[in-house]
Amino acid sequence: MEPIIILCTCKEEDAEKIVNELLTKKLIACVNSFPIKSFFWWKGKMEKEEEILLMMKSSEEKWDAIQKEIKKIHSYEVPEIISISIKNCLPDYLKWMESVVK
Repeated sequence: MEPIIILCTCKEEDAEKIVNELLTKKLIACVNSFPIKSFFWWKGKMEKEEEILLMMKSSEEKWDAIQKEIKKIHSYEVPEIISISIKNCLPDYLKWMESVVK
């Protein structure tokens, strides 16, 4: 298993829907959510939004399915969905992740 962290920002009302769908389908092992303020350019102007950052743990093998499910639920035209490879991981934690997303 190639472990990854998936980062996704979304509106608060989307966050729980996304998390429930991905956990129910066992596409992710767990998720942490953080309230954040995002600043970005969108359609030629600078924007500021209060959002939720989802930090999800899964495997590279689930990446395509995770993107597909998030895009079905997410209310943004272009959602932020980023994968980061995990170089090091506590072996017992990795074993647990594998047992969930196998």
